[in-house]
Amino acid sequence: MITETSAVNFRQNLGEMLDQVRYRHDSVIINKDGKPIAALVDARLFERIRRMQGRFDALCQRLETGFANVPEAEGLAEIEAAIELERVQARSSAKEH
Repeated sequence: MITETSAVNFRQNLGEMLDQVRYRHDSVIINKDGKPIAALVDARLFERIRRMQGRFDALCQRLETGFANVPEAEGLAEIEAAIELERVQARSSAKEH
């Protein structure tokens, strides 16, 4: 479960929020002036996020290297075509069910 709270409330209830994250594996979004500024997540989830971030960064680097010589407009057109093809296939699959 994800809980949202103000920074003031978070500060006043830090122990309770830590227990909520630790034992229930919930997450807490901390807002200041009505805008999210931070999140408190349990350590296992944070480790997963860090691993995923590393893999995401590596994938971005591979894509950047692979498409370094492709003009931006051509690359964007290719992406748009792939998205449209996927949407068409998804609609076709949905009609079959």
